[in-house]
Amino acid sequence: MSSRTRFAPSPTGYLHVGSARTALYCWLYARNQSGTFILRIEDTDRERSTQEAVDAILESMRWLGLDYDEGPFYQTKHFVRYAEVAQQLLQQGHAYRCYCSRERLDNLREELTASKQKPRYDGKCRNLTTSDSTQPHVIRFKNPEAGSVVFNDAVRGNVEISNDELDDLIIMRTDGTPTYNFTVVVDDADMKIDIVIRGEDHIANTPRQINILQALGAKIPLYAHIPMILGDDGKRLSKRHGAVSVLQYRDEGYLPHALLNYLVRLGWSHGDQEIFSLEEMIKAFDLQHISKSAAAFNTEKLNWLNQHYIKTLPAIEVARHLEWQLQRLNIEYHQGPDLNKIVAALGDRVKTTLEMAEKSRYFFLETITLDPDAAIKHLTSTIKEPLQELYKQFAQQAVWQATELHQLVTAVAEKFNIGLGKLAQPLRVAVTGNTISPSIDVTLELIGQERVLTRLQAAINYIQA
Repeated sequence: MSSRTRFAPSPTGYLHVGSARTALYCWLYARNQSGTFILRIEDTDRERSTQEAVDAILESMRWLGLDYDEGPFYQTKHFVRYAEVAQQLLQQGHAYRCYCSRERLDNLREELTASKQKPRYDGKCRNLTTSDSTQPHVIRFKNPEAGSVVFNDAVRGNVEISNDELDDLIIMRTDGTPTYNFTVVVDDADMKIDIVIRGEDHIANTPRQINILQALGAKIPLYAHIPMILGDDGKRLSKRHGAVSVLQYRDEGYLPHALLNYLVRLGWSHGDQEIFSLEEMIKAFDLQHISKSAAAFNTEKLNWLNQHYIKTLPAIEVARHLEWQLQRLNIEYHQGPDLNKIVAALGDRVKTTLEMAEKSRYFFLETITLDPDAAIKHLTSTIKEPLQELYKQFAQQAVWQATELHQLVTAVAEKFNIGLGKLAQPLRVAVTGNTISPSIDVTLELIGQERVLTRLQAAINYIQA
């Protein structure tokens, strides 16, 4: 049977980049093994789970291109199944009803804490000879009292936890809703999951889950607990370090391929290789080269990767993300130049597609605003006649392409005996409003003949005024 793995986020907020890396590793493993990648939404925390968070998870997965073969499955739609399994465990003697009040449990916790013992349930109801399902109760799993749980973690190696460190955890609450550790086990067994790749913060849950799986007679999957991601200050990555949501990186102009390439190397290595296509990631990915140590997030490196992909991916692919940014900025781009040409012109000048969108505004606007300082410095009376000659020549130009436009600007500069730069910079201010743009010939071609003439006349009028 081919490998089956799952990514199982809780919809209590945005999709964190740490969770995105987990999803990527699960996806890569499934693709590498020609297996099945399953998306499971663990939404049993009904107070904190929201539809908005579910939508954000699904949108993040779509944007990253992490397609799933099965799902999304929602745990809240399987409450009947969890109740059936809980009854099965009761009947087989692997679980019991606990009638302890919240007050008793709180007092027990306080007593254990005061005596510097680990807070845990004391098993008061474990061996009751009578059981009344009509009285308020929870259902607890009867954890083995002797022996140990031993498993070979694919990342961390051999792990052993003594059963006397584990108490009888609640699997069904008083209101009949299942708990996290129980639903995970039932789902993993029902979905025939044979490898669980997840964050190391779940490693404490693994012995409990293995015990329940064994009680159900289910197959124990292989576990791989990956280290957390730290900020550059060595503390756990959080909002204080900047963007941590996948969709926030999208909004800030990062390409999905750049983020995936960065995340795959944030805890996994394949020799010294840094740049990976998706095909290379899939072919090379394995569990043996996942690091045991936490990795530090480095935004500068991500910026470098993003700029690399802006420059090297096919322009049509980058243009799709540029178009999305232009839409967000309410820039009307349909009557402007081909977005592929914008990518080619600005690709080596920006780090993000958001920056590219913001810096390309003047290509699409009907009218521009001159930067006051740039206008005062460059649009002077001495440049009026050369600009008027350019207007005349541009109006007569039949072929509006960079090569021909470069020759035309060069000829006008020679006619007035001024250096090309002395003419190109005032011209750039006239048609873009500022002093920074791609080469003047490419800039003129992309702005278009009609808009260039309109803006050039406005600059001449400015000088005259």
